[in-house]
Amino acid sequence: MLAPLHAKALGALLFAVCTLSPVAWPGMAYADEAADFLAGRSRACVKCSLVAAQLKQKDLSGVDLSGADLSRAVMHRAKLGGAKLSGANLTDANLNKTDLKTASLVGVKAENAMFYGSDLSAADLSEADITNAKMQTAYLVRAKLDHAKISEAMLNAVRLDDASLRDADLSKTNLVEASLRRANLEGANLDNAGLMNAVLREAKLKGARLTEVDLYGADLSDADLTDADLSGARLTGAILTGAILAGVKLNGTIMPDGTVHP
Repeated sequence: MLAPLHAKALGALLFAVCTLSPVAWPGMAYADEAADFLAGRSRACVKCSLVAAQLKQKDLSGVDLSGADLSRAVMHRAKLGGAKLSGANLTDANLNKTDLKTASLVGVKAENAMFYGSDLSAADLSEADITNAKMQTAYLVRAKLDHAKISEAMLNAVRLDDASLRDADLSKTNLVEASLRRANLEGANLDNAGLMNAVLREAKLKGARLTEVDLYGADLSDADLTDADLSGARLTGAILTGAILAGVKLNGTIMPDGTVHP
């Protein structure tokens, strides 16, 4: 008959078992989740490390990737409609021509990410950091970008009709030929932005910062510019028919007729 284990030996054995348990090593659990996700066995990978993951043309509709590290990931033409990506890291990721309709991207970090031609209609990018992102021709109709950081980004010919960009930072952003019909830009920072030939009909720009902005040929018909700061802006050829200009600052602004406001 075997003698009973000494108390200390039993304690050591229990400690070893606990140490090898996945619960004690959350990184191992995340690694397993990442492997299952990449193999298509799971539709969720919360806080997983998916750095440089190859997800091109994958159908990832409705997946939960909240808090995941997708930096440098390739998601070109992937289907991510309705996906949960809140808090995810998309730095340097490739999301060109990706379907992100109604996706949740609240608070994502997507500096230098590429969204060329992507569909982000009705997506929620509130408080997202998409500084220096490439979003030319992207579709962001009804998207929510309140408090988002979009400075120095490329948004040429982007569609932002009916989008909400309250208090967003769009300074030095390229919005040439962008469509912002009825967009809410109240309190937004558009200092030094390029909005040449952009369409801002009925846009809400109350209290917005537009110093040194280039609005050459832009259509601001019926836009609300109440208390906006347009100091040093260029409005050459701009259309201001029906625009509300109460309290607007125009120090040194180049007016539509080419004259400089004192």
